[in-house]
Amino acid sequence: MKNLYTKVFTESTILVNRLHSLLTEAGVSARLSDRVESARLGGFGVPLNSVELFVLNDEIHKAQPIIDSFKEEINS
Repeated sequence: MKNLYTKVFTESTILVNRLHSLLTEAGVSARLSDRVESARLGGFGVPLNSVELFVLNDEIHKAQPIIDSFKEEINS
């Protein structure tokens, strides 16, 4: 089965949600995978930076400049 989404970012909930918001505002189809919350509900733990952001493969070219800009912003 062909994967429709590609993982583009993994970090804390706050940072991933902010990037997800920026991508959504730009019309990019993205989804979250919150392993922290899933682990908590399952009764075990994972590192706090285990929230992943996936972008639709067809929209990677549209998302990449936004992702790069966001990474620059958080690393400065």
